[in-house]
Amino acid sequence: MCPRFRQTSDILRLMSRKEDIRNIGIIAHIDHGKTTMTDSLLAEAGLLSPKIAGEARALDYLEEEQKRGITIKTANISLLHEIENKPYLVNMIDTPGHVDFTGKVTRALRAIDGVIVVIDAVEEVMVQTETVTRQALTERVRPVLFINKVDRLIKELKLSPEEAQNKLLRIIRDFNNLIELYGEKELKDKWKVDPIQGTVAFGSALHKWGFTLEIAQKKGTKFGDVAEAYKKGREQELQKTIPLHNAMLDMVVKHLPNPIEAQKYRVLKIWKGEIESEIGKAMMNCEDDGPTVMCLTSAQLDPHAGLIATGRIFSGTVQEGDQIFLVGTKKDYRVQQVSMYMGAFREIVDKIAAGNIAALLGLDLARAGETLVDIAHKDVMVPFERIKYVSEPVITVALEPKHPKDLPKLIDVMHRLAVEDPNLAATINKDTGEYLLSGM
Repeated sequence: MCPRFRQTSDILRLMSRKEDIRNIGIIAHIDHGKTTMTDSLLAEAGLLSPKIAGEARALDYLEEEQKRGITIKTANISLLHEIENKPYLVNMIDTPGHVDFTGKVTRALRAIDGVIVVIDAVEEVMVQTETVTRQALTERVRPVLFINKVDRLIKELKLSPEEAQNKLLRIIRDFNNLIELYGEKELKDKWKVDPIQGTVAFGSALHKWGFTLEIAQKKGTKFGDVAEAYKKGREQELQKTIPLHNAMLDMVVKHLPNPIEAQKYRVLKIWKGEIESEIGKAMMNCEDDGPTVMCLTSAQLDPHAGLIATGRIFSGTVQEGDQIFLVGTKKDYRVQQVSMYMGAFREIVDKIAAGNIAALLGLDLARAGETLVDIAHKDVMVPFERIKYVSEPVITVALEPKHPKDLPKLIDVMHRLAVEDPNLAATINKDTGEYLLSGM
């Protein structure tokens, strides 16, 4: 069976059906298997050949990430998933797990409504699991849980089914304790995860199998069957009987909110303007025909296209030629191009409506955290709350070019770095003439 390559047109049709959209991210402690899991989902979307999923690391499209095997950039992708013949659109943002890049995690969270938190079954809840979960809850982003590397409990730790089960229950309990600790009073009880409710999945991203209790019951799979498959070296079969992507995407579609539901409680948290105003109501109801409002979550410099500004549209519809205003920079622009993401590629489209993630060209001073609004509303728009970063710059290095003639190049590169990463600060020490770069 060849993978079904998804057509942009299918995705565009779904973009206007907001009940069927899920904007999600995947967060985890480093090396808990987040990118491996993402690749498994991409293979199902027909964007990667299933043979290489797990090794390909498709969303890690920077050479540096491929070499180091960690996710630095935050990439976006749109997937289609069907449940009982009904298609859903899952906009997925892969986020870094490494502590040096938490600023990028924070920015990605602003654009999404739900997250899959990945936890390694052997290592359990780690420091970074706590940090990223706290960040998600602060932004009112709802979590579901995936316990990864269950195969290691069987193969390496050689636990009996009973011991394995106790370990898994402990992970769930510890994770719920984080929600109890950092969740908001009115949300935390609803948001705690529970395998019986279907908000916890178990599996192995590397071997591409996974299940929720509902799937296990439907398929008649028991934990003992999984252990048996490994003992007999037949783990390949699990991928066919309980494929990981089904468990993950079913859980996302059934238990994470669509943009209409999510914006009703998220806008109150991330925007301090007048909720009863035209803009406030349009954002609360995720209206396509309201004033265009977008929160930019990343700015990248592309050698060919120039600056690409990516973000979440909270109200209105953005299309080429629109006159918009950047609230922080106090500058107006004409949108030169609108596109949606497919991993490392951008597909140019006519327009993108509220509740979706879009990439825009032509806004050369746009930065992450910036608020964009339809020019007609520029005088009344209150910007989104400042994105709060978990850590401030802690290290400063002085840079100088080997040859003084390269000084303009150095200044240019430092400027580009500061554009792409708001956690970096580039300054010049007037007394010494040194060029300083501060960051994490």
